[in-house]
Amino acid sequence: MTKAVGIIGVGNMGGGMARCLLGKGYAVHMVDIDAGKTEALAKHGATVHADASSIPSECSVIIVCVVDSAQVATVLPTITKPCTVMLCPTIAPEDTENFAASLIQRGLQAIDAPMSGGPKRAAEGTMSLMVACPDSVFTQHQALLNDLSNQVFHVSQGVGDGARMKLCNNLLAGINLAGAAEVLALAERMGLDAHKTLAVMQSSSAQSWISGDRIRRALENDYAPRAHMTLLAKDTKLAVEMAAKAGVACSVGQPAAKAFADAASSGYADLDDAALLPFFRSKNQ
Repeated sequence: MTKAVGIIGVGNMGGGMARCLLGKGYAVHMVDIDAGKTEALAKHGATVHADASSIPSECSVIIVCVVDSAQVATVLPTITKPCTVMLCPTIAPEDTENFAASLIQRGLQAIDAPMSGGPKRAAEGTMSLMVACPDSVFTQHQALLNDLSNQVFHVSQGVGDGARMKLCNNLLAGINLAGAAEVLALAERMGLDAHKTLAVMQSSSAQSWISGDRIRRALENDYAPRAHMTLLAKDTKLAVEMAAKAGVACSVGQPAAKAFADAASSGYADLDDAALLPFFRSKNQ
């Protein structure tokens, strides 16, 4: 019997997951407001639906991979058949908890499962998944989770903890990227070769995955959005707000969050977050 899954939102990450599952023999049923994205996946065998209400009942899991809480609130009512809903957006933990509660009230199950790693790793099945759900739900859908990712972390049984883990991860990612972009702009200002500076950083104590990935693209003037500047602006803002509610000052995270917010409002919003480097360059002019 063919395995089937529904995906609402087939942008960078949702599209990557769709390609991953199609390559593993799944029947993928998808919904997205961007016809260009669905048309590209339809050529690989995915089925397009106008909304989730027409996704067939054999899809025991529907993956929600939209951008923010407002979009989640819009699409959840369109899920009308009994299933497990996998919530993948990076949103506030309390929003995840409220969405999960609303699904349970309707007789559905919820998995809190934000992801990290970018669209290439999503397509390869090598991204990380931060899963929070009861053990019984995790076991029920573990085969799908393992097909989506070889880095599945069952962080707790409490829905909302996946969102908390993701915001902690993304805040550190933002801090690392903001620091690397600022230091590269400093190195260039002092006349150091930027490529050699990055090579030293990536081979020494300053190494980080996101810095190597983003700064390398920035040095090639490649700002095609894999992750828009607005996403890390949103995520770091949510993380700082989460920290404030927990009574944590976030003295390093706050300036990083401000850097992404300032870059987004300074004309870099529609570019990849690698554009933080030219943003810092512009501040030195």
